[in-house]
Amino acid sequence: MEPLENQNYNPGQDWVLDWADEFDGDEINQENWNLQVLKAGHFNEEWQRYTDSHKNAYVEDDCLVIKAIHESDHHGLDQYTSARLNTASKQIWKYGKIAARIKLPHGKGIWPACWMLGANIDENGGDTPWPHSGEIDILELYGTTDDGVVEANLHYADENDQHTMMGAAAYKLEEGRFADDFHIFELIWDEQTIKWLVDGEQYAVTSIATEERNEFHHGFFLLLNIAVGGTYAGRPDESTPFPQKMYVDWIRVYKKA
Repeated sequence: MEPLENQNYNPGQDWVLDWADEFDGDEINQENWNLQVLKAGHFNEEWQRYTDSHKNAYVEDDCLVIKAIHESDHHGLDQYTSARLNTASKQIWKYGKIAARIKLPHGKGIWPACWMLGANIDENGGDTPWPHSGEIDILELYGTTDDGVVEANLHYADENDQHTMMGAAAYKLEEGRFADDFHIFELIWDEQTIKWLVDGEQYAVTSIATEERNEFHHGFFLLLNIAVGGTYAGRPDESTPFPQKMYVDWIRVYKKA
């Protein structure tokens, strides 16, 4: 991996640091992160199983590394391992600026994400099912579609209690892939709007000042993961190189000054 460069990040004079993980220790900080253990197919018919093994998530060279591994010579359900980290019950926020410097994986069937779920979601001990809990996708990349495109989205329940979404908004690099280098992904979230930026360029904004989007006015926790395959992500095949790694240099949360 190339040396980390261009690490100077200025959130702007209106923001003060509220929380950060710089991943500069030897181990994943368990005061911040849970490593979920889930069987293959648990979400979206994804092919990977999530483990808490050091081989799938670890700290190296001042980065969190999430590593998706092809464990056999076959392609299919339960032939891959990966990691899914979250801050549920440990670090929760409502509003602010979330910024992360990440180098993404690539390839057909590879589906990395940095995202948020409502802290009240029932899968983590709350009393509210998805999508009523709300979901904020800071970034998703679908390697089957385009390794140079990330997408932003919101998921929530509409007035009929049915799943609906903002609709994916895409940011495309002028050249190359997100796997070629680190990029800074930002989410700015306040009482009125949510905005998405890549390397300081805003590419999506949506209002949350409606009754239908009241999910986005309570606490959320962070997630980082690489899924393999899945209903929306396509499937890996012989063209997909493994292992695939997602490098997180740092992730920070700011509050208004």
